[in-house]
Amino acid sequence: MKKVVMTALFLGVMTSAWANIEVYEFKTAEDETRYRALIEELRCPKCQNQNLAGSDAPIALDLKQKTYEMINDGRSDTEIRDYMFERYGDFISYKPPVRPSTWILWFFPPLLLVLLIGGWLLKVKRPRAVPEATDTKLSEKEEVRLSEILKAHDKESKR
Repeated sequence: MKKVVMTALFLGVMTSAWANIEVYEFKTAEDETRYRALIEELRCPKCQNQNLAGSDAPIALDLKQKTYEMINDGRSDTEIRDYMFERYGDFISYKPPVRPSTWILWFFPPLLLVLLIGGWLLKVKRPRAVPEATDTKLSEKEEVRLSEILKAHDKESKR
């Protein structure tokens, strides 16, 4: 009985492992390299931070199959990317194209860095304002008040 259960468990594990293995046959090794590069570059629409290569989501499997079909149809990488951008938007790629809707992604971080460095340099280079020498002498009234405060402080500290 124990052998039957172990065999069933082994077959169950092996069956699920075989289900996740994708086997695509390409015309050339270059096509396979292009396929691998594209599925590494394209992001899974369902999984937030996984590319198509690492995702097991059903939509990722469909997109991998579509990528495979388009490569076998002889489409270029640009055509495949354009197809994915048209269908899923800029989110589909970790490297969105430079266009007005993505300018903030491309230009804001370097602009912010330049502004921060410029502000820091201005602050460091600016001569510090030295306070002008003012009359530091206390008036008689202030001296009397200061001596009263010091006496009160001495009495409290002796307690």
